[in-house]
Amino acid sequence: MRSTVSYIRVIALLLITYFLIEWAVDSGEESAFIAVPISWVVLGIVLLFAIAIEICVEALRSVLFKSLKPEAQERYVLSQKIKKDKQFRWIKATYLKLVDSTPVEEEDEIILDHNYDGIKELDNNLPPWWVYGFYATILFGVIYLVRFHVFNDYNQTEEYETEVAEALIAIEAYKKTAKDLVDINTVVLLTDAADISAGKAIFTTNCVACHKADGGGGIGPNLTDPNWILGGGIKNVFKTISEGGRDGKGMVAWKQTLKPAEMAQVASYVITLGGTTPAEPKEAQGEIWIDPDAVKEEVLEKEIPETVPVTIADSTSVVSN
Repeated sequence: MRSTVSYIRVIALLLITYFLIEWAVDSGEESAFIAVPISWVVLGIVLLFAIAIEICVEALRSVLFKSLKPEAQERYVLSQKIKKDKQFRWIKATYLKLVDSTPVEEEDEIILDHNYDGIKELDNNLPPWWVYGFYATILFGVIYLVRFHVFNDYNQTEEYETEVAEALIAIEAYKKTAKDLVDINTVVLLTDAADISAGKAIFTTNCVACHKADGGGGIGPNLTDPNWILGGGIKNVFKTISEGGRDGKGMVAWKQTLKPAEMAQVASYVITLGGTTPAEPKEAQGEIWIDPDAVKEEVLEKEIPETVPVTIADSTSVVSN
């Protein structure tokens, strides 16, 4: 792999393979190289094959070159030199046009009379790319002035408010599909059958050893009675599953094993066990937990006086009496 073309071919083959793998592997929104790590192995094998092919081609070219007569070898070397000089000629020509520099051998023609201790100054032209960029900034400034200061288009405050509104809409749309964003502050009781079923499967896999399949309790406490050691309700149960139980004698923290969405599902399933009758219930532990939100609602209902409708007949009888 001595030529630039060889490297270009290898890189092009890798890019083609990369996009083919992304297209062929159904990985959803994730990259195929994240969802299916073996894709890196496939890409590495393609790289090795590409390098091996280039090395074989170069070795074959070397063998054929050595088999030529000296005159033929000279002609071949000369043709390769001419070919190399012509390679990427258009790129070199474009670069020279963009910088508009004077060749070294012609610098005597643009030397100025300034001389500072033997240091002379050249009268080079400004690079065309810089000149055109300067003209573009002037044009942009004129358009900006007319748009925002003559015709009074939107201002910065309106632009900020629009972008914030769009961002909030995008965040809400993302939250609907990103269940793993749930935490202790945002978790809610899941009632969908699919979530409860998923929570039951997680409970069966990870929790039955301590709480039994029916939640009656074993090493761990009974999950069917109204008593809770660390508080009931979806938020407390989610926190207990995530952070673990009491230090030294509670269950381990599951946040390193389960995703937030999975902890919300199993917490919701645990809530459904309340009030059921297990085969061998363990004695109650902790205190009876009362939902503070339910208490507040009950208090509000009691504070609102009941209104008794008064009919015209009743009011008349009161007056007459």
